[in-house]
Amino acid sequence: MSVLWWGRGAAGFRRALPPCGPALVSPAGTLGGVCGPRRSSSANPQEQDQDRRKDWGHVELLEVLQARVRQLQAESVSEVVVDRVDVARLVPCSGWAQRLEKDQWVQRMRIQQLKANLQMQVQSGEFKVLPKHLQVKPQLLSKQLAMFLAPESSWEEQLPRVLQEAPRKLSLDVGRAPSTQAQLSGQQQKLLAFFKCCLLTDHLPLAHHLLVTHHSQRKKQKLLTLDMYNTVMLGWARQGAFKELVYVLLMVKDAGLTPDLLSYAAALQCLGRQDQDAGTIERCLEQMSQEGLELQALFTAVPLSEEEQATVLKAVHKVKPTFSLPRQPPPAVNTSKLLRDVYAKDGPVSYPKLHLPLKTLQSLFEKQLCVELASKVCVVSVEKPALPSKEVMHARKTLQTLRDHWERALCRVLQETKNRLEGEVHKGRFSLYPFLCLLDEREVARMLLEVLQGLPAPGESFTTLARELSARTFSRHVVQRQQLSGQVQALETYYRKYLHLLASDTKVPNPCLPRQYWEVLGAPEALREQPWPLPVQMELGKQLAEMLVQATQMPSSLNNPHGSSRLVPVLYHVYSFRNVQQIGVLKPHPAYVQLRETAAEPTLTFEAVDVPMLCPPLPWTSPHTGGFLLSPTKLMRTVEGATQHQELLETCPPTALHGALDALTQLGNCAWRVNGRVLDLVLQLFQAKGCPELGVPAPPSEAPQPAEAHLPHSAAPARKAELRRELARCQKVAREMHSLRAEALYRFSLAQHLRDCVFWLPHNMDFRGRTYPCPPHFNHLGSDVARALLEFAQGRPLGPHGLDWLKIHLVNLTGFKKREPLRKRLAFAEEVMDEILDSADQPMT
Repeated sequence: MSVLWWGRGAAGFRRALPPCGPALVSPAGTLGGVCGPRRSSSANPQEQDQDRRKDWGHVELLEVLQARVRQLQAESVSEVVVDRVDVARLVPCSGWAQRLEKDQWVQRMRIQQLKANLQMQVQSGEFKVLPKHLQVKPQLLSKQLAMFLAPESSWEEQLPRVLQEAPRKLSLDVGRAPSTQAQLSGQQQKLLAFFKCCLLTDHLPLAHHLLVTHHSQRKKQKLLTLDMYNTVMLGWARQGAFKELVYVLLMVKDAGLTPDLLSYAAALQCLGRQDQDAGTIERCLEQMSQEGLELQALFTAVPLSEEEQATVLKAVHKVKPTFSLPRQPPPAVNTSKLLRDVYAKDGPVSYPKLHLPLKTLQSLFEKQLCVELASKVCVVSVEKPALPSKEVMHARKTLQTLRDHWERALCRVLQETKNRLEGEVHKGRFSLYPFLCLLDEREVARMLLEVLQGLPAPGESFTTLARELSARTFSRHVVQRQQLSGQVQALETYYRKYLHLLASDTKVPNPCLPRQYWEVLGAPEALREQPWPLPVQMELGKQLAEMLVQATQMPSSLNNPHGSSRLVPVLYHVYSFRNVQQIGVLKPHPAYVQLRETAAEPTLTFEAVDVPMLCPPLPWTSPHTGGFLLSPTKLMRTVEGATQHQELLETCPPTALHGALDALTQLGNCAWRVNGRVLDLVLQLFQAKGCPELGVPAPPSEAPQPAEAHLPHSAAPARKAELRRELARCQKVAREMHSLRAEALYRFSLAQHLRDCVFWLPHNMDFRGRTYPCPPHFNHLGSDVARALLEFAQGRPLGPHGLDWLKIHLVNLTGFKKREPLRKRLAFAEEVMDEILDSADQPMT
């Protein structure tokens, strides 16, 4: 064995010295023998001690240099050239130094031989990568429960025995499991979301590993709740894995928790999938009855899919063949005093039909379904198009080349990030790995590039951008899951039947409200995809934003990209002050902004939920079903991260919500169209540098400029302060003009896109009951210009006094007769009727 492997550092070499005396130093300064015989020396003890310390210093220096070499080699630093360290240059050659060199040479030869053998095995196909070790067997604190880890019988027979075991008694509060998600801490919310996401991405062993790791540590075990155990247990039940399910059930008992309905549903589902004998199932049902849990509640109070309910029912029928699912109660009727006349009428309900035939509505439904499956809409911009000059075409080509490169770089960075985060889970830590696996890497890359394309020149708040990225990821995940689960095909079948109630050329046997008709059709319940907790949303959004910053780079000189090899980031982290608070801002590079402006791309990209619908919205039937066809829609608008409102809505009796649900459905079924004459006038003003007097904002290039850009150094301090205030005012006006211009660009572009279409605006409400259209950019709530662009798709007569009210409204807009009664305002309108008609015929003059 070499000296290097015997002892590390000076201490190791010191242990190698003989006890008989110190090694001698030759006159030439070389170290003699480590265990050599005693020789005479003329050097005094003090000199020998100094020489010995000098030799040990050489040895320590040698080890430090060798460690540095290994570190640089491990880091694969290409820019640093590491010279091989010659031992003879540091310490003069001697017996032990030669042996050290020989051992190092042998070690290098062995490494080369191992690499060669490994390469041959890989080429021949004999080598197989071993999977990473994941913990499956838990570590239990209770000795009585630990006996179940080595069963004498099969795991199927162990299941009822574990259920009959009493939970371990704890000194802390056993009922610490929160009843609602709002009572969970930030770490608990992240863990619960992690376990649920692992079930969706088929990473159940990873979730089980993290559960076992946390359960094995006392401090981390306090974070686990019964919902987390049940989530992993339900995943194993879907696969029919008895062993792993019993492991999780043992951890539930070991944590001092009592299984609930979902726990028994998972156990029975696992028994039903493996077609077990009736004795095992009967003991499970008996234990369930002893704990006061009703069998019928398994099918009414537990959120299981139809396939899972059928599997549980299959297991129950082996013990109770006569058991049947509880009958659905008849639809309840709202008994509110305010709505008694609406819901207590005798005979069929007359519901206003649309003016479109059935075939037209069905074709519109197919278009809307394609839009939501794509999750985005491309709209032609109404900005004055730039001439397709050589410079514009070159800028567009350069921008497209950069985007292709960024897409590949984002896929690579995403894969590296997923590998790193997967390693974090193997170490027993929470990570975003399953959330990044929800969507395809290319789809995530394109989503990030769409966000980069719409990033404004002044930048965007980092938290706002992170929240937007996580919201887009969640929305695309919900649409993808519905597509994979077959819910899209079911929706298509039931929606085509639902259109018979709305079409103008069809009749239904018993007309009723849309919500009631949808319930009569028996449409399946939509997937209850709750939004991720706010900590997960922010962490996921920040991770995606950081990947975008890391992967997007461009040449320092875009005019000559091939002549410069230096790359610079496209996005930068900067700080800004808003409302005397310092916030982080993600700002694009000025060269990239200039390239984007020069390219003047003719399209704008919107999310599907930001555009009005091309078909009537789904009727609101519950707090989580209604609005858009596939995209998730909130019934009640809340602050990001607040879950109390949604939980109260879920626990509210359905009849208490009928009034709000039917009102929102009626508002959403109102068809709209664009007023083409008004839109032409507005676009004429918008492309001619706007007209703020008429509500059409001007471009930021028309912003006021300070009178003097620079002042001499000899100017008075008061004059300098005045110039700073004027400059700040001009910058504020320019920012406001940019914001108003962008808002108008979105509204007018969507209006131009929907010019020849009939569209609908799904509605929701806030906690006060005020209703709002879901599409934010183009709706009837806004300025006078926004309202003037819209008109009802199906006109109705004004009535005997409708024209008079229009005249009064027109006078109110002028502000001339604010203090006059209505009859005088009407008389004034009659006096200036010629001018009113002239303005309508020639609005621009």
